[in-house]
Amino acid sequence: MRVLVTGGLGYVGSVVAVRLMETGHDVTVLTRGSRTTPMPPDGAEVIEGELLDRERLAKLVVAGEFGGVCHLAALARIRESYADPLGYFDVNLVGTINLLRALAELAERTSVPTRLVFASAGAVYSPAAPQPTSEDALAAPASPYGASKLAAEQAIGYQAATGALGAVSLRCWGIAGAVGRYGDEDRSRLLPKALAVAAGRETFLEVNGDGAAVRELTHVADVAEAYRLALAAVRPGVHQVFNVGSGVAVAISEVVATVEEVTGRAVRIERRPARPEPQALVLDSRRIRRDLAWRPQRSALRGMVQDGWMWLRAQGQ
Repeated sequence: MRVLVTGGLGYVGSVVAVRLMETGHDVTVLTRGSRTTPMPPDGAEVIEGELLDRERLAKLVVAGEFGGVCHLAALARIRESYADPLGYFDVNLVGTINLLRALAELAERTSVPTRLVFASAGAVYSPAAPQPTSEDALAAPASPYGASKLAAEQAIGYQAATGALGAVSLRCWGIAGAVGRYGDEDRSRLLPKALAVAAGRETFLEVNGDGAAVRELTHVADVAEAYRLALAAVRPGVHQVFNVGSGVAVAISEVVATVEEVTGRAVRIERRPARPEPQALVLDSRRIRRDLAWRPQRSALRGMVQDGWMWLRAQGQ
């Protein structure tokens, strides 16, 4: 299948593109601008385009005659979204609507509904949702980021109901680890920051409270496999929603201890007052395991830390 991956030069998007090509798909990566670090996946076509440039986006999508789209381009920092809510809704919602319009034009030209896999987030759920959180839990996001993702999901669902589209939304929490030359550069996240402190590239790791808060981590390779399976499972006229979670729920203090064990180096911690945030964030992923036969193969904590550490050391920066 000819597949467009938006955000395909990002951390997760790059690994998704690699996995799709490994399994025989012809991949085109959409990026906002020229980028050389990291290099695009070998064999992928790279095109420059902006989700908010509706006319150019439509031309690129129609010209590409894509059979499927994995839509990962987004703004994705929860705390940052409070300072720039309109920016988050602009990119995550309006950008998705522009993509949906482009796909509708493509479907009209080809008379074939396009397959869409959307990168949603566990942040769409209410902070008070039961743990582990199933897809049937209340969707009541507490952040502009989560709200923008939920609104995009709703637009996708209504568009799929017209028959012009088939779609799957994948809701994830923490994504970690590395594949080849693709690792997580975002030091606003726990594991990359802890590894950077161990490497001497950051001075300390801020921990809110006592470090007992539990977060679920899923290896980026396992997430990429979920995208591959979801793309194959898309049904025209239907919007399906799946949680993607490894079940590996670890306390922040456990992540820090594992980083110290794997690297053989201390991670300096600066304690901050506890924030009013959930004590646990874990997804119930039984639906995707049952319906798509997805199984996390690489999401053991130690393995994710080792992969991230090897990738970081290879950067030489």
